[in-house]
Amino acid sequence: MRELFHPTAEQMCLSTVLNALGDPTRLQIIKNLANQQETTCASCNIDLTKSALSHHFKVLRESGIINVRIEGKQRFMSIRYNDLDARFPGLLQSVMKSI
Repeated sequence: MRELFHPTAEQMCLSTVLNALGDPTRLQIIKNLANQQETTCASCNIDLTKSALSHHFKVLRESGIINVRIEGKQRFMSIRYNDLDARFPGLLQSVMKSI
């Protein structure tokens, strides 16, 4: 299986992160992930097709907001709090307060 792209903290771009967070569905995904350490895609409780959800997860992952870990056929997601806070101090906390 191919390895998924995750940008390093230094590769994260503010405009890309803000664009990813600018979508209501992706904000809901982040809100759901914030209440858990790590979760599967199926546990996000978003009523969309698999392909639509996959697209939103990809945008969040490629912007550097989430980490996706593959174990067998399962994909486990978590928010990259440390990397986001190191690169953009206080950004995620501000966003989380607004949703």
